Amino acid sequence: MDSDDLTGILEGILFGAGEAIGLNDLCQCLNKTPSEIRFSMKILSQDFQSKARGIRLIQIKDTYQLSTKPEYYEYIKEITKHKQKTGLSRAALETLAIVAYQQPVTRIAIDEIRGVGSSSAIQRLLDRGLICDGGRLEAPGRPILYKTTQEFLKAVGFVNLKELPEYEVFSQGIQEMFDLNTTEDSRSRPESKQEELFSSVLEQAIGEEKKQEEESH
Repeated sequence: MDSDDLTGILEGILFGAGEAIGLNDLCQCLNKTPSEIRFSMKILSQDFQSKARGIRLIQIKDTYQLSTKPEYYEYIKEITKHKQKTGLSRAALETLAIVAYQQPVTRIAIDEIRGVGSSSAIQRLLDRGLICDGGRLEAPGRPILYKTTQEFLKAVGFVNLKELPEYEVFSQGIQEMFDLNTTEDSRSRPESKQEELFSSVLEQAIGEEKKQEEESH
C-alpha cells in the first residue's frame, strides 16, 4: 500500500474504533514501522485542519484518537438533546443488555457478542447516561471498560445491581416494562415489543456469559 492508502486505512480504523488506539497496535495490525505510521498520522492531522472538516486527530503519547472539534460541540449538544427524547434503537438495546449482564466490558467484547460494530450504540448510551466509563482494561491499548449507571437502575426500576435477576428468573411470568424513554415509575407500565426485544437480548448476553464460564472450567 502507498502512503495515501495507509492514511485512509488509519482514518477508517480510528473512526471505527471510537477510542484511542496505540501506535504499537497499529504497527502490528498493518505491518508498518512506527515512523511510517507517524508520517501518515501527520498527513491525516493536516487534512483535518481544514475548516471544511469537523473532526480532529488527537495524540496522547503514543495513542491516537478521532474527536469532534471543540467549536462544534454546541451543535452536537443540540442534536443529542433532541435524540434523548426518543427511544433506543435495537443496536443500543442489544449493547445495553450486554453491558448490564457482563459489566465491566470493553467495546471489542461487545462487538464480538453482537457480531457488528457497537461504537454508535455505545455513544448513544453514554449520551443517555445509561452507561459510563468504568476504567481501563490492563491490555494492549488499555481499552475502556463500560458499566451501567444509576440512571440505568432508575430506568429499569432497581435499587442496585444486586436486584438484577438471573435471566431465568427475569424471563418467567409477566415481565416488568423496561421503558427507556423516561425514568418515571417503570414498574407500573404495561408490556411492549421493546421489552420483549430487550428480554431476548438479555438471554443472548447471559448465554454467552455461561458459555465463557463453561469454557474456563
